[in-house]
Amino acid sequence: MSEENIMNAEPEGLTSMAMLVGIDKNAVLGFFLLYLIVTVLTIIVFNLGFARKLPLLKTVIVYIVLVLGSFILTFFAIGLPIAEGLIVAAIVLGIYRIRLRQSKKETAQNDH
Repeated sequence: MSEENIMNAEPEGLTSMAMLVGIDKNAVLGFFLLYLIVTVLTIIVFNLGFARKLPLLKTVIVYIVLVLGSFILTFFAIGLPIAEGLIVAAIVLGIYRIRLRQSKKETAQNDH
């Protein structure tokens, strides 16, 4: 989508997160804010669900790929609920992590 198409976009075609950042009023600032949201949520979901201890160089490469991939996801997030899905994924993975930690604590206490 060109900037003119985004500026003239119908609010019905935008996701709630795109409307929240005001992409229909200021396309450049709205896109940048949506990009930041998608990037932060992608990093959170990665760390909660998939991250392992990696060497420094591999970690840097993974984060560079996440940042670049978030740019592509942001284009989709204008019309599809990408950011909203990442929020749900972060909540589910956060709950899973909490329950896993509680389970490990209970197991460790029962072993002693």
